[in-house]
Amino acid sequence: MADNLQQLLDETNAVELLRNSQIGSYIYPVVPADFQNWIKEQQAWRNTSVLYDQSHHMDNVFLKGSDAIKLISDTAINSVANFPVNKAKQYVPTTASGHVIGDGILFREAEDEYVYVGRAPASNWLMYHAETGGYGNLDLTVDRRSPSRPYGDAVSRKYYRFQIQGPTAWNVIEKLNGGPLEQLRFFTMSTMQIGGANVRTLRHGMAGAPGLEIWGPYEDHHRVRDLIVEAGAEFGLVPVGSRAYPSNTLESGWIPSPLPAIYSGAEEEGYRKWLGVDSYEATGTLAGSFVSDNIEDYYLTPWELGYGSFVKFDHDFIGRDALEKIDPATQKRKVTLEWNPEDVTKIFASLFDTEGESYKFFDLPLANYGSANYDSVQDAAGNNIGFSMFTGYSSNEKRALSLGTVNPDVPEGAEVTVVWGEPNGGTKKASVEPHKQLEVRAVVSPVPYSTVARQTYQGGWRTGYQES
Repeated sequence: MADNLQQLLDETNAVELLRNSQIGSYIYPVVPADFQNWIKEQQAWRNTSVLYDQSHHMDNVFLKGSDAIKLISDTAINSVANFPVNKAKQYVPTTASGHVIGDGILFREAEDEYVYVGRAPASNWLMYHAETGGYGNLDLTVDRRSPSRPYGDAVSRKYYRFQIQGPTAWNVIEKLNGGPLEQLRFFTMSTMQIGGANVRTLRHGMAGAPGLEIWGPYEDHHRVRDLIVEAGAEFGLVPVGSRAYPSNTLESGWIPSPLPAIYSGAEEEGYRKWLGVDSYEATGTLAGSFVSDNIEDYYLTPWELGYGSFVKFDHDFIGRDALEKIDPATQKRKVTLEWNPEDVTKIFASLFDTEGESYKFFDLPLANYGSANYDSVQDAAGNNIGFSMFTGYSSNEKRALSLGTVNPDVPEGAEVTVVWGEPNGGTKKASVEPHKQLEVRAVVSPVPYSTVARQTYQGGWRTGYQES
């Protein structure tokens, strides 16, 4: 009986393990599926404002002590030379081979106090190196994401975490604050007033307009949420449920779930032995039409995910030697793929074909059916030229869209093919029903796809922003 991920991999091929995982769909937990309906909620982040409840679907890793910054510097492609208190950075770690493990946001809340917020792959990497890296003056605690299926059990977190976003967001924010509030630079932290109490804020912009992330003790969750909803009513604020929430990135351009590149490599063997058989990495699902026996064919570099501007060689970090040898011009680049409406219509029409097989179900508004999704993107000759990695529908654009990465010589505006569905009727994954594949035409388009986001974002992973 395997006790860790390495032992599992000794028993089976990594691709087979992940493509046939029985964990089921990736769930955004606890928050109700919707408050109005997902179409109205999507349209609100474009036209008025929304309240995102991010309290439950991400890990919080708390790092305290003078060695916290050393751990961060040792494991991040980002520079920490300019990382003052009350600033945030996107945290991107890589393996020794220079491939991305995951990403999230690091908040510097005090001189020697940091909080990482994001998915498990980067959380686990931080925890492992904190335990094994000889960081004497470091205290690390973790507050794991809420259970995917709590079955009515009580759920609690260290922090509530909300975002107020959209064109009327600042009206809502200033009404809550009881007066004007300075629009600080992107990823700058401050405070504001809500219900007579100070709450911490981060200047953010997930909907292409000035907004704030707000957090505080979880016991204040309901009170703060009610105050935001009440203040936002006159400005058209709509709470967003867990069904619509993850689809916002289709318009704004962040790929949330690349496969963590840790399943091979001698340097990562100790990490694989540290990871349990119940870890994200051991139980996650690999989905899509791209199939290779070599797990390394799924690995991606920072440039291929749009993180090239974060790579700074002003410090030693895991993966630096490998990244220094890479010519960025040879790397795939992040794009949006605009799916052909006629071909997408065929997917839905097959549900009503009583004689033939159906195509893989395209759920709305998010069609992903794995933790990491890799659909083959092909040229006219049928050659694989990239991956479609995060797929769904935007009612604001009235388009099926996917985020992906393609070869550097594929121009914007090119027509390509996305192979939708898995070969041979589909894998044994719990989230896959018997189906046939369909070749869907798609047009290579900009990131972010939304003109609003492209023209108004002030910085971050969704633009060409150069991190300092």
